[in-house]
Amino acid sequence: MRLRKKVVAVGLGLVLATALVLLLATTGQDVTLTSEDPLLEHQLQDLQERLHKSENLNRQREDALFALLSRNPPVEDSVSDTNLSRNDVVSNIAKLASGLQVPGIHSYLPHLTGHPEYLRPATSLSQGVSGVSIVIGIPTIKRDKASYLTQTLSSLIAGLNEEEIKDCLIVVFIAEPWDTKYPAEVIATIQEKFQSSLDSGLLEVIVPPAGFYPDLNNLKETFGDPKERVKWRTKQNLDYAFLMLYARPKAVYYVQMEDDVVAKPGYLTIMKTFAIQQKEEWIMLEFSVLGFIGKMFKSSDVPMIVEFFLMFHADKPIDWLMDHFLWVKVCNPEKDAKHCQRMIQSVRRRFKPSLFQHIGVESSLRGKVQKLKDRDFGKAGLYRAHVNPAVQLASSLKTYQKFTLSKAYVGETFFWASNPSKGDLIDFKYTPPIHVEMYLFRSGNMDHPGDVFHNTTIEILTPEEVSDTVRQRIISRAGLSQAEIQNTSNGFIPIGKFNDDGLAQGEVPDEVGLVDTIRIHVHEPSDAWVILSEIMIQESKR
Repeated sequence: MRLRKKVVAVGLGLVLATALVLLLATTGQDVTLTSEDPLLEHQLQDLQERLHKSENLNRQREDALFALLSRNPPVEDSVSDTNLSRNDVVSNIAKLASGLQVPGIHSYLPHLTGHPEYLRPATSLSQGVSGVSIVIGIPTIKRDKASYLTQTLSSLIAGLNEEEIKDCLIVVFIAEPWDTKYPAEVIATIQEKFQSSLDSGLLEVIVPPAGFYPDLNNLKETFGDPKERVKWRTKQNLDYAFLMLYARPKAVYYVQMEDDVVAKPGYLTIMKTFAIQQKEEWIMLEFSVLGFIGKMFKSSDVPMIVEFFLMFHADKPIDWLMDHFLWVKVCNPEKDAKHCQRMIQSVRRRFKPSLFQHIGVESSLRGKVQKLKDRDFGKAGLYRAHVNPAVQLASSLKTYQKFTLSKAYVGETFFWASNPSKGDLIDFKYTPPIHVEMYLFRSGNMDHPGDVFHNTTIEILTPEEVSDTVRQRIISRAGLSQAEIQNTSNGFIPIGKFNDDGLAQGEVPDEVGLVDTIRIHVHEPSDAWVILSEIMIQESKR
């Protein structure tokens, strides 16, 4: 009895203290924080969203405490620490919990009420890494004939360089809570093959508690699916929910992966760059056309998405729920299906070529075989994205349709223009001027290999005058003809040219100092069109 009295007193104190913190935290108007750093901006937005959602968490705590105290009939014994009777305590908590409340995870999984331990991993191998750009979630279960997990992890880890390793987290979710032997075997294998990745914090392994899952044996059979399939897809929905909620606080972006894929080297930087360069609002970025492979979400969106999954976790499979979620978010019921599809495509954006390939044959659903292959995987891209410095763009070339220079510069597509003439220019002006370490301009692509720049030089303009000695030394390194040197724009310094393969690349010497403008200068007309499929301006860190 004394223990129960202490629980009541502590519980009441917890509720009141949490309410006080929320009152202080939410007093006044919202403050909007902005930053020119996209990563910091996402982190600030995520922090602000957590603050707004903390009140919902407090409501859930009130629900749980009130349910705990309501299990037994009230007694008249006083609580010495508070000088309140049990009835008074219950009455006070009831008043606190009587306001309007937003449904939470306990509303969709009521068996979790009073069991906070069911919302934490039962087993966890973690170094506590957080604050990275991307967290990758990989659910895995026991398959009858084959396992592809080690091959998947080997490919994902091998595809990262040293900088990417520090900016990424991979979470393996062993979704076998009722089989204690299998998770132990998987963990032993991972420790044997990937101990260095576990030690560095790149790799985490978790196992959910069995109590997180409701009774899966009494589910309603829908869509003509047999009981076993309904049970499998319902558990899969809950697997995704647990994994996504566990991983989301650790990174700016959450990427859903499967346990039977291989990755293209450099995938992490490509995904991060593509996400940062999105100028319009988006919900999901796809880096593979198949299943739930390589699907990226903003971590700040994950709670809303997971809540939708939980709402209908026993009704439909995960891919259908994702489609419904997007429909609810952006489609107008008064518009036709084509309009809806356009709206969905505006927030569900695909990166090509695919960065991940499905290698599994045996499905996680027993007896199901799926020989799915992503036809876009491994194809050479028509363009390549880079994170370039802010710029002012200008061009005398006539742009073809939507293939604009600005989109090419940020990596959304390539720049395509008709027949260049002598004297045509493309300018990249930097205000304020910047130190440029390297430049790369790639013309043409796989579909149009002939659309390249010929007899075209790269020139730079500096805000401060460069001595004749330095100027001549730079020009001599560029390997230009006398005619190209003589035709250089007034005040500019020629530093390179496009080669026969349509590529111009090189370093900008330190002695140049700040660069105001980088110019592409065409010296003779061409019957062919031109494409800029890659633009990289690497700013010096000095």
